[in-house]
Amino acid sequence: MENDRYLVRKENISRAKKALLAMQRYSWEQGTATQAFLEQGDMDIVLLMVKEGIYRAIPDGRVAEMGIPNAVTDPCSMGESLIRCWELTKDPYFKKGLDDLLEWILNKAPRNADGIIYHFDDMNQMWVDSFYMAPPFLAAAGYYDEALKQIYGWWDLLFLPETGLLAHMWDDDKKDFARKANWGTGNGWAMAGLARVIAFLPDSYADEKKDLIKKVHILMDSALKYMREDGLFHDVINDPSTFRETNFPQMFAYTIYRGVKAGWIDEKYIAYADKMRKAAEAQEDDYGLIRECCGAPTFDKSGVSPEGQSFFLLMEKAYEDYLA
Repeated sequence: MENDRYLVRKENISRAKKALLAMQRYSWEQGTATQAFLEQGDMDIVLLMVKEGIYRAIPDGRVAEMGIPNAVTDPCSMGESLIRCWELTKDPYFKKGLDDLLEWILNKAPRNADGIIYHFDDMNQMWVDSFYMAPPFLAAAGYYDEALKQIYGWWDLLFLPETGLLAHMWDDDKKDFARKANWGTGNGWAMAGLARVIAFLPDSYADEKKDLIKKVHILMDSALKYMREDGLFHDVINDPSTFRETNFPQMFAYTIYRGVKAGWIDEKYIAYADKMRKAAEAQEDDYGLIRECCGAPTFDKSGVSPEGQSFFLLMEKAYEDYLA
């Protein structure tokens, strides 16, 4: 019976991978998908996806660009995979892509007066999404202080003490929120991004690591108040009038499995992660698509998305690693 369950999960994961590869992808979607295949151990796919990402780089160093190339941090979601490809192959093609992307995010990306990076190059806004896009890349490349600076800067602007969650968008010109909603996927980006940075920080950053762990726990405990009986959440976490949503639970479960495995999240949270994972697994259809995610390309209705596919794979691998 246990072997049968393993074979079913293996087939479900395989279908989800094929569905993801069939999807059209913007820069953050390509980067997140690449990270999913990296953590799944599919380095042959990672190498090809990163090569394509570099091929679609624009002159300022931003990789995987399609459509209107105004996203500042999104291309950096491919950063860790770029590093791994260079380390594995020593191919100068990957080294140039890596160096150009680092040059972009370290020296060219538009910032406010405090040095905090904007989410777009044509509007002075900070989005919660950026927690996942840039800091893990900076930390993976050894730029720990810069990763922390950005995290603290975005946190100070977006954190809402009254809910214990992060708002979606801050307008730096108006000095007010462009969207104050506690968007589920956005808080998921932050949780997962912080978890990855925590994993990269060396022992000499013990105090900073403790602070990031505290932030993750604030988000987790605040969000858990709103978990539905079925293990899913609403698109806006604290607004039950918004649609039921699958990807935030996947991002949340991923964070828990990684944190418990690493020893900085208590084992008691596993019961929540398991409930979310089972609820998300139940949303996979016969084609391997994860349904009822915050749907691409407009992310204002229920649907499917490359990031939903990617976090299904990231969640499943984090679960396997937790069990190992």
